[in-house]
Amino acid sequence: MVATDPKTPGPFIPLTSLAQDGWSNDDEATATCLCGAVQFAFSTQEKHIQTRFVCHCTDCRKLSSSMFCSAFSVPGEVVRFLRGKENLKVFQHHQTTASGKTMSNYFCATCGNLMYRMSAIQEGFYIIRLGAVDDFRLAETKLRPNMEVYIGTKVDWVPQLENMAQIEDVMALANA
Repeated sequence: MVATDPKTPGPFIPLTSLAQDGWSNDDEATATCLCGAVQFAFSTQEKHIQTRFVCHCTDCRKLSSSMFCSAFSVPGEVVRFLRGKENLKVFQHHQTTASGKTMSNYFCATCGNLMYRMSAIQEGFYIIRLGAVDDFRLAETKLRPNMEVYIGTKVDWVPQLENMAQIEDVMALANA
């Protein structure tokens, strides 16, 4: 049984997509777009989670229409599509990335939800948006960010996040 109350122990999967079939267990969880057309499972095992971060780069700010984004990365071999891979559209660019390297952004073609990114710097890794994960409790546990990156372009009204490394550039993130 999935909890719908954030105070209840165990997975917390509120109604966040029209699909209503997200899940998580000790080893895996799902990420689903808003309309439910795209869903994939990924490993939540610590050995597979390479980075967990809050990004303040100007590219993420523009792409998310917000002042920062939160994400984590896992190797492609621990991601498996449950449905809708063919419904993804990709937008690639390098002009606005701080590194100048190509970033590929994967969106649901139906609802426009950004599901993940892939960087030329981290080839073979899925940079999954934390907000796409169905079990919100994972954002407080296994997937909780442990670093802020691109702090030089962070807005002044966002305070330093507690217990997080402060990293300036993408190369530091790639080597973290």
